[in-house]
Amino acid sequence: MSNYDIRITVETQYIEAESNPEANRYIFAYTITIENHGDIAARLLSRHWIITDSNNRIQEVKGKGVIGEQPYLRPGESFQYTSGTMLETPVGSMQGSYQMVADDNHHFDAIIEPFTLALPRMLN
Repeated sequence: MSNYDIRITVETQYIEAESNPEANRYIFAYTITIENHGDIAARLLSRHWIITDSNNRIQEVKGKGVIGEQPYLRPGESFQYTSGTMLETPVGSMQGSYQMVADDNHHFDAIIEPFTLALPRMLN
């Protein structure tokens, strides 16, 4: 029995230069690190994000790969990328999953736990 263990960590950043609070436009960058702690290689096929602002407006994003790639991670390897999103409020959250396929053709989801997007000093 193979051990499928994909771990995801997230760092977020508010992009003030591209945001326009008067127009309800708040831009956030997020850097994702995907690490294979399992004992079998796996490829990221697609992504599914649920992005919620503080007005409870939900955006769902589904697509192939991440930043145009479908990274292949052998045991012990990691992949990092940075992307971004726009919210209409200064605070929101994201969560989701990556759809993976292991070398033994087992399909599974790597869960991305909820994380907060917030202007600096908004949440103390």
